[in-house]
Amino acid sequence: MFGKVRAPVKVTLNGYTYRSTIAAMGGPPCIPLRKSNREAAGLEGGETIEVRLDLDTEERMIKPPADFVKVLKTVPPAWERWRELSYSHQREYLESIEGAKASETRARRIDRAAQAIRHMPKRKR
Repeated sequence: MFGKVRAPVKVTLNGYTYRSTIAAMGGPPCIPLRKSNREAAGLEGGETIEVRLDLDTEERMIKPPADFVKVLKTVPPAWERWRELSYSHQREYLESIEGAKASETRARRIDRAAQAIRHMPKRKR
């Protein structure tokens, strides 16, 4: 319907909208529904709901927080690798960092993320 299998879409459930991508995992196309999105939409599971899909044509960009950028730039080549990551992977790192309740936990997660990103292979273009 949107011209490709992994089309970027905006998914609306119960008035809550989130960005995702249509996935095909060997069967019919499906749309991931993370626990955080299900909870934000006020769903418990098992409900019959109406789902609205709209093609998402807006650029997907993540703006990392300053403390994370500072660490990434001090751990070569982490900053370059970060910029090569997909929107989804960047979002996952930031959700982990921003989900920290204590400043020590946040700092530890930033350091771990920077080291993991540093050791990623360079993306082939």
